[in-house]
Amino acid sequence: QVQLVESGGGLVQAGGSLRLSCQASGRTFATDAMGWFRQAPGKEREFVGNTNWRRTNYYADLADSVKGRFTISRDNAKNTVSLQMNSLKPEDTAVYYCVARIGAATMTSHYDYWGQGTQVTVSS
Repeated sequence: QVQLVESGGGLVQAGGSLRLSCQASGRTFATDAMGWFRQAPGKEREFVGNTNWRRTNYYADLADSVKGRFTISRDNAKNTVSLQMNSLKPEDTAVYYCVARIGAATMTSHYDYWGQGTQVTVSS
């Protein structure tokens, strides 16, 4: 059974940083897409970013709203994906979900696996 388990959420002041991690189990996603979505109260779920394997390395795509502030990284050996969030803003407050898809993915792709989510709250 595949599981994605997020960790690292919490409360932070505006301008601060948080690092989210996602541990995958039940399947190795070495050459598959992994990434993050978020959903704020009363809003639709939003793509944050993902990573795809291309030939010999991972390439990241990020939503315009987080470019320059967030970075995504993969650890192939540990089967994890992380989201480093810097210069956080109150509008980044949301539940953040780890996702994975067998094969490659774009921001509009259907993702096969979802984590339970971790709350990130940014105070002003």
